[in-house]
Amino acid sequence: MQHAPTVTFRFAAAHDASAIRTIEFEAGQRFVSVGMTGIADAPPMVLALVERKIAAREIIVAVDADAACAGFVMFEPQPTRIYVQELDVLTSHAGRRIGAALIEQVAQLARTRQLMQLILSTYREVPWNAPYYRRLGFRDIEEAELDVALIARRDAHIAQGLDESKRVFMRRDLA
Repeated sequence: MQHAPTVTFRFAAAHDASAIRTIEFEAGQRFVSVGMTGIADAPPMVLALVERKIAAREIIVAVDADAACAGFVMFEPQPTRIYVQELDVLTSHAGRRIGAALIEQVAQLARTRQLMQLILSTYREVPWNAPYYRRLGFRDIEEAELDVALIARRDAHIAQGLDESKRVFMRRDLA
């Protein structure tokens, strides 16, 4: 995996599970600043899920110079693309383009598997969500463009209590 200044990237290992959950929880706290306390109050991912994703090699971590996890990206390979499920970076490491580098790690992985698209779902108006991903080359997917898999995912989000009217699916085509 590629290196950025003082940060390296690798697939998550079993011993990273608690750090990943801590990073996710801390990242959720940022949503208080935009009035989305429900996200901030949510518990981190269940440990068994994180362990399963690690075993499947579906989480890449950013490791800082002190060998501590500074961020992660969790994804789901699909037949024609990779779905980016979660991207979180510790606030203490914000502004160093670690999130962008993690997305690049997934893009490289997709290319090696001949999957030429990244896809995700995120909040339309939250500054570090859709506007951020647009800067990384993602574009909004219009409602009419949603395929069966994305409609099913949207329905699952609604079942989990997410307000899909505030969310958008996005895609980035890989060359």
